Amino acid sequence: MTPLRILTTLAALALGTALSGAALARENHALLIGASTYPNLDERFWLKGPANDVDLVHRYLMANTAAPFDPANITLLADGLDGGRAPTLAEIRAEMARLTDTVGPDDFVYLHFSGHGSQAPALDPSTETDGLDELFLPVDIGPWQDGIGTVQNALSDDEIGQMLDALRATGADVWVVFDSCHSGTATRAAPLDERVTLRKLPPDALGVPDAAIAAAEAEAGAARALASDPREPAEPPVMIPGTGETGSLVAFFAAQTDETTPEKNMPKGSPDRRLQGVFTYTLFQTLAEHPGVTYRQLAQEVLRRYTTGNLARSTPLFEGDMDRPVFGTDAGDRIAQWPATVTDNGLRVAAGTLHGIVPGMELSVMASPADPDTAALGQVTVTGADTFTTTTDAAMTIPRGAYLRKTEDIIDFSLTVALPARRGEAARALVRAAEIIQTQGMAGPRLRFVAAGAEADLRLAVFADSPRPDAIWFLPASGVVGDGDLERLPSVSTAEKSDFQLADVISDNLQRMARALNLLKIGATAGSGALKVKASLLTSRLDPATDEIVEGSRQQLTSVNVPRLVPGDVIGMRLENTTDGPVDYNILYVGSDYSISFMDRGRLLPGSTLDEDFVLITDEAFGRDRMVVVLTPALPGADVEDLSFLEQSAIERMRAANTTPRSDVASMLEFAGFGETTRAAVSLKSRKAPDAPAPMFLQFEFDTVPEG
Repeated sequence: MTPLRILTTLAALALGTALSGAALARENHALLIGASTYPNLDERFWLKGPANDVDLVHRYLMANTAAPFDPANITLLADGLDGGRAPTLAEIRAEMARLTDTVGPDDFVYLHFSGHGSQAPALDPSTETDGLDELFLPVDIGPWQDGIGTVQNALSDDEIGQMLDALRATGADVWVVFDSCHSGTATRAAPLDERVTLRKLPPDALGVPDAAIAAAEAEAGAARALASDPREPAEPPVMIPGTGETGSLVAFFAAQTDETTPEKNMPKGSPDRRLQGVFTYTLFQTLAEHPGVTYRQLAQEVLRRYTTGNLARSTPLFEGDMDRPVFGTDAGDRIAQWPATVTDNGLRVAAGTLHGIVPGMELSVMASPADPDTAALGQVTVTGADTFTTTTDAAMTIPRGAYLRKTEDIIDFSLTVALPARRGEAARALVRAAEIIQTQGMAGPRLRFVAAGAEADLRLAVFADSPRPDAIWFLPASGVVGDGDLERLPSVSTAEKSDFQLADVISDNLQRMARALNLLKIGATAGSGALKVKASLLTSRLDPATDEIVEGSRQQLTSVNVPRLVPGDVIGMRLENTTDGPVDYNILYVGSDYSISFMDRGRLLPGSTLDEDFVLITDEAFGRDRMVVVLTPALPGADVEDLSFLEQSAIERMRAANTTPRSDVASMLEFAGFGETTRAAVSLKSRKAPDAPAPMFLQFEFDTVPEG
């Protein structure tokens, strides 16, 4: 079957790679650190992904025309990589010092840290709210040194902060990415044939006494107990230096200090997939598909992809000057297009799966990179794609200097679910139920079960040692969760259910999860669009005595990081239509339990504003929730767009879909939610005027947590 497609709404054309005079005068530098092999540790703690991370980032920087990096200015400290040196503590210190002596005002420095993290009692407890230093572990890491209270050759968060201070004091701008985690909390995992490794090293693996960790945490806990507020934002694993007369700083972290982050085979379904840090691959895949964005836009899209890909339970953290353009180059929006090279078998371009190109996709042939989409000479079909290379068929002759342009995206609406091994009655009951679901066609063609450990979007697991040994747990693609996550994960009890009853519940839950995820997938493809509508999320506090908003409590959420809300908090939305035409809005609430609640709809005339409260946070459930705002240009003479048919409950039966006429976006959403085809959707531009803006999908994420 030829997949249907969604046409990508390309941003305004920004041609060539010309940079401003200031940008040409500056120098770009990169230090890429990937620690994989630790000779002083047991081999079970060794990693493979960090070397692949460094290779991926290096290749991206070399091909990045928006912010060119001279090969001589890129240093690779990565064991197991051609051209890389072992990332020992001495080498890291020496290269950071060399960078500090080399760069100057307006230069740009990119730093990447991939490897193990850990924790140890803080040398200066006053700098750590949890009493622990976060550590990045070079390959020559040694044991805990009890006499001086440090881990031999560890790179502490305090020292990294000092290094960043020194770099910024030169006037250079710095972007640093950490793909490691520091949490020592216990984790659970589904059986995995694919290798999935956590980038954390428990303190006891380094010989750090449990008593020392407990004492440091207890002392810090007592000190902060009086001021504890569950809504307080998480502190970054590395303290971010303050602003001042120095260069700018942006820091991206794969996980918060109490979380873990995995490395696994990426990308899904690719023949050249390999072990990568999930965060590194997702970050650069997003950047490759969305060049010209700000750090804030990049961070928001990474969070969205973590959700739609069900990649991991960890929450990336972002700090610094987030509204600057990535790499500090004010290149504006850029079109996804590349010079075409003619080969014996077709065409080739220097872009691939990292840029969102997949086999079967059609690329438009452009005689000139400045031509509009409507001037395409034709289309060629992608026959093969790896991370940085795409080949196409030879269906047409192209002129010299032609470009291939990405003008569509393919959405995969299917859901692949890995079953647990047949150990224990609960797992055997699930396997029997899965056979019923497939033979009876209860979930349609979009759902596919695979064996334990196979590549999957979702993993089902049974934990015999958990408080609910008869339960089926729904795990992310990595199959790894923290012990504390169990109470927030979806689960189904197998007790007192026949095989057919269990099949009914499991299929219903999986279909509901798929519908919620597909809604978010469409939002990721449509993106923020070109509609000039300003949107912001607001919070306030409800007074339970008066049932009214507490005076002065209403505020706008401005941080890119996922905020924490507690019972009694109220969520509102402000929309301002600054376009010259009417815009319809639909507001949906997607719960951590995969419920979809329809909140409101209406029409905003040019210049008008919506400013209302919609959601009261209760203590009924906690987890990652999302507010999704769908904005569509109002169709002449049409009723207000109505997406209420997408509403679904968390665990009860589905509500019937509305059957009234739909606009393009409503038809696409209905198809995604209730259709049978496993890939793609209806065109976003099939009936709109060529120059009219496409719909916008805005997504706001927040965690609901207990007040205590």
